[in-house]
Amino acid sequence: MFGIGSTELIVILIVALIVIGPAKLPEMAKSLGKALGEFRRVSTDVKRTIEMEAEQADQKARTEQAKKELFPEADAPQAAPAAAQKDAAPVQDQAEAPAAGPDKDKA
Repeated sequence: MFGIGSTELIVILIVALIVIGPAKLPEMAKSLGKALGEFRRVSTDVKRTIEMEAEQADQKARTEQAKKELFPEADAPQAAPAAAQKDAAPVQDQAEAPAAGPDKDKA
């Protein structure tokens, strides 16, 4: 346990007994035990959360890789609609231009 032998542990307990006193020593030991238990629970929870996040990221990367392997043509059609939108924009502008012309004539 932390590289402390039985002799060192007895010396630490005797010093604690002298410094703290016999009345408060059980209270201090109880609060120290609670603090160590809480620290252990928090560290376990943090470790579990980190492992879960790493597993989710790994699963997402494997899913993306599988999609690329199974559907290599899926990347090409995504570029086609963007090109179609660029071509469609000038056509819409030309369609709006004649509609604006007759309104000027009426005025």
